[in-house]
Amino acid sequence: MKLLENKVAIVTGASRGIGEAVALKLAEHGAHVAFSYLSSEEKAKALEEKLKGMGAGAKAYKSNAAVFADCEAMVNDVVKEFGNVDVCVNNAGISKDNLLLRLTLEQWDDVINTNLTSIFNMTKQVIKPMMKAKKGSIINMSSIVGVSGNAGQASYAASKAGILGFTMSVAKELGSRNIRCNAIAPGFVETDMTHYLKDGDGAKKFLEGIPLGRFGRAEEIANTTLFLASDLSSYLTGQVITVDGGLNI
Repeated sequence: MKLLENKVAIVTGASRGIGEAVALKLAEHGAHVAFSYLSSEEKAKALEEKLKGMGAGAKAYKSNAAVFADCEAMVNDVVKEFGNVDVCVNNAGISKDNLLLRLTLEQWDDVINTNLTSIFNMTKQVIKPMMKAKKGSIINMSSIVGVSGNAGQASYAASKAGILGFTMSVAKELGSRNIRCNAIAPGFVETDMTHYLKDGDGAKKFLEGIPLGRFGRAEEIANTTLFLASDLSSYLTGQVITVDGGLNI
């Protein structure tokens, strides 16, 4: 059974990692997928072709989610191209880890703008067609670090914690319009962004704190995203689902 037959989904930052896995999972379940990327044009075009090969409508947008005008242009084009926006997965994100004493204002601004302001930018745009249709699901990618914090990640933790407050506020504002807004807080997931966790003593240290004894896979985050995007979660809004192998118990 395809859970998202003919639904239209936007995924930001989808040229690799979790975003790519999410785009593929939504398409597998019948969604047409529009996605943004910033620099990995070759990977983005390859993903676009892969999605089309699955029978999905697909379009890649070179668009910076941290820029309001870029989000406005992208969403307007998606509505024109596909007719609506049913699902928005705000996934774009970066990390520039540093101890607070060494963290620069530029690093702070880059992380906050990419991880948090981008979610305001995109959500502000997608709620317009969603309100018109009186339905929609917004899914914001946070992090377990936004729930519990982590030394050396003040900017990342602040951005991901901000997403949680934003998610709950939007859920309260738009619930009466049948628009749901939830967040996912992944733990340590094997992606390009976390490759440094896999080797040496650092990996052993992290694994010791995870009851399931392993790092997560991008597809496991995609499965949770599918649940939140579909009617399987029709009575779920304003929630934060931690997908962390039990790390935060």
